[in-house]
Amino acid sequence: MTAASKTLISREAVSIRDLVVNRLRDQILEGTLEPGQKLVERDLCEALGVSRTVLRESLQQLQAEGLIAHILHRGLSVAVLTRQDAVEIYRVRSLLEGEAGRGFTLAATEDQIDQLSRCVERLRDPSVQEDARAQLQAKNQFYTILLEGCGNATIAALLTQLNNRITILRRISLAHPDRITETTNELETIVDAVRRRAADEVSALCSLHVENAAAIAIATFDTTSPEGD
Repeated sequence: MTAASKTLISREAVSIRDLVVNRLRDQILEGTLEPGQKLVERDLCEALGVSRTVLRESLQQLQAEGLIAHILHRGLSVAVLTRQDAVEIYRVRSLLEGEAGRGFTLAATEDQIDQLSRCVERLRDPSVQEDARAQLQAKNQFYTILLEGCGNATIAALLTQLNNRITILRRISLAHPDRITETTNELETIVDAVRRRAADEVSALCSLHVENAAAIAIATFDTTSPEGD
């Protein structure tokens, strides 16, 4: 086997693994694979049409992202976020996104601000407001633009690392009645302040937006868990 053919096979293997990682990640974030659900290798290999080697590499990646957990005597299962996890994640989000908003206000181009505004317009689309997946995509795009333009690679990296668990919590908060309207209004207010280059105001509004989402998500934990955890 030539060096070139070895490289080709390696790239193909990585591509298949990435496809599997993306497929499983989407199923977890969308709730198709539910929190606490046991993951059976044989079943997943058959469903995805991949080898156990590829599957195990994919599961290791998702475990590193905090989406899969290894439970003693049970094996791998979809990770379950606790109330304390939510409290900690939202606290970190509030601090980091406040700074990201401030940085974006000072550094973003007019085109980036227009892109941010279009995300808010998309959230106002009735078809998006009725589609949970479309809502998550629009909000994730909003934050992608915010982080790309905030001028702080460290904050962007930290929030990107948290993004999967943030998306799970976002799905919980957006499921609350009227939250999609409230969140759209909050994001529109943020964009308006960005256009005025009011950095301190944007920072405060970004933090408040996270805190409002936190109140809803944490209340959901309190009402669905007898022990509040």
